[in-house]
Amino acid sequence: MDYKKIYNEWIKDDNLAPVDKKELLNIADDEKEIEYRFGANLAFGTAGMRGLIGIGTNMMNVYTVKRATKGLAEYVKTLGKSAMKRGVVVSYDTRRNSDLFAMATVGVLLANGIKVRVFKNPSPVPMLSYAVRTFKAVAGVMITASHNPKEYNGYKVYGSDGAQMSPEATKIVVDFINGVENYLAVDAVDYKVIKNAKGVKTLGLSFVKKYVNTLLKLSLSKEAVKNFGKDLKIVYTPLHGTGYTPVTELLKKLGLNVSIVSEQVKPDPEFSTVEVPNPETTEAMTLGVRLADKIGADVVFGTDPDSDRLGVAIRNDNGEFINLTGNQVGVLLTDYVLKRLTQENALAKDGVIIKSFVSTGMVKPVCEAYGVKLIEVPVGFKFIGEKIKQFEDTGKGTFLFGFEESCGYLRGTHARDKDAVVASMLFAEMVCYYAYTGVSVYKVLCDLYEKYGYVVDKTVSVGYKGLSAMADMAKVVEKMRSTKLSEVGGYKIVATRDYLSGVKTLSDGKTEQMDISGVNCVYYELEVGGFICLRPSGTEPKLKIYYSVSGKDRETAENSVENLIMAFSELLK
Repeated sequence: MDYKKIYNEWIKDDNLAPVDKKELLNIADDEKEIEYRFGANLAFGTAGMRGLIGIGTNMMNVYTVKRATKGLAEYVKTLGKSAMKRGVVVSYDTRRNSDLFAMATVGVLLANGIKVRVFKNPSPVPMLSYAVRTFKAVAGVMITASHNPKEYNGYKVYGSDGAQMSPEATKIVVDFINGVENYLAVDAVDYKVIKNAKGVKTLGLSFVKKYVNTLLKLSLSKEAVKNFGKDLKIVYTPLHGTGYTPVTELLKKLGLNVSIVSEQVKPDPEFSTVEVPNPETTEAMTLGVRLADKIGADVVFGTDPDSDRLGVAIRNDNGEFINLTGNQVGVLLTDYVLKRLTQENALAKDGVIIKSFVSTGMVKPVCEAYGVKLIEVPVGFKFIGEKIKQFEDTGKGTFLFGFEESCGYLRGTHARDKDAVVASMLFAEMVCYYAYTGVSVYKVLCDLYEKYGYVVDKTVSVGYKGLSAMADMAKVVEKMRSTKLSEVGGYKIVATRDYLSGVKTLSDGKTEQMDISGVNCVYYELEVGGFICLRPSGTEPKLKIYYSVSGKDRETAENSVENLIMAFSELLK
């Protein structure tokens, strides 16, 4: 792309807002910045778009949002008038310009004759998914960059089943987007008149209550909550995001005591109290843990800006708070769900647990102990959503619970994306259930390790910068794909899975065809148990390496993981 030419064309275009023109003029002498902003088009993949906020073709702004929405609108129109009437649901989180991008999305859809339902206030991803399903909409759009730093925003598209749009439909949308050459000339109803425009309906507090009441039906331990809930102390932080209203509404309806981290309640696009609003990190949970220690709370919850990820901290045997990993929460909730369904004689004979293949292998023996099938899918909750749809279409398989190591969990079929709201309810009532039976959640976790072996899972992320970031990551993965490895740091590799070709190669050279293909990922099975998996992120310039090793005790497993990380890092160099 001739980035300098495009840059000049944008500055001269009368459709460019004065404030945006000023932003571009301020970088007139910064060649690298101009190249980054105009040297590429912001990629639209199966998870939509995500990028730095700013003016340019490679940035998140109203112009890239309108262009993407025009492509989506053209796709919807190919489905016929009934699809246009069913319309699109639009939601947004608390990030910089999220409301502005949402209104731009609504404006383009209306200009193309497509009906819209838009949330009145910032609302969670799972609530958008639920709305798409509830109203039988043809699609949904969520403005969010999830747990990324404040400088980012994004645009996620959902299909009519409430899951992120399928690769097949996304390809059609992308073709339409690529047909929009002039970013600045996309027709849209002016945002100032959108709320009163024909074809728009607003979703407010009554819909939140409908969603909460739906989640209440998924409760598994009402008696335990009734008997112990009044004594349980929960601290919750929405990290300045969308979770505050639905999470507190749900927990309070259960009769649970919830104390809120006051400094992190107010929506704040600067996320001024945390470095990154990601509940996976210890730093993001610090204020919550501090309050919990002050009031003697039992558990701390944190949700990210779009409230699809849940972070959890619990007390250990010494009374100190420890932050659980997404894998630990996933194992605990899997065991809890299966235990309670079994006790209530409600465990479906064709019940299924679903996890991403980079999530802990520890859940496998848990499922085997209950006689339940475990299915592995690629990274991305849409793949779990696809399986749920498959079960419904074929009548074979009952979805019980699904999770990803990145703190994403789902019980129920009300939504088809990870849901931190329902996960907070499940974990809270799990604490009540175990307290009711005389044990702590920490003791249960230790017992699971004792029973199934101590498993340590760690994820290492390597960041890349510049226009070639995604390509550079792909080259690293391709290099490893073409390199035959028999061992890493003394740990023998018994099989290598190439999820791009869908071929599994055993140590003796024999090959097997896998069920999954077309995913840029290399996965090494280790003889000692566990795996190493190399995967470039599809939404941000990060190369992710997942490590999972089991051992006779915690110290052995942790030492094994650290040795693997050191050895594999050397190979990547």
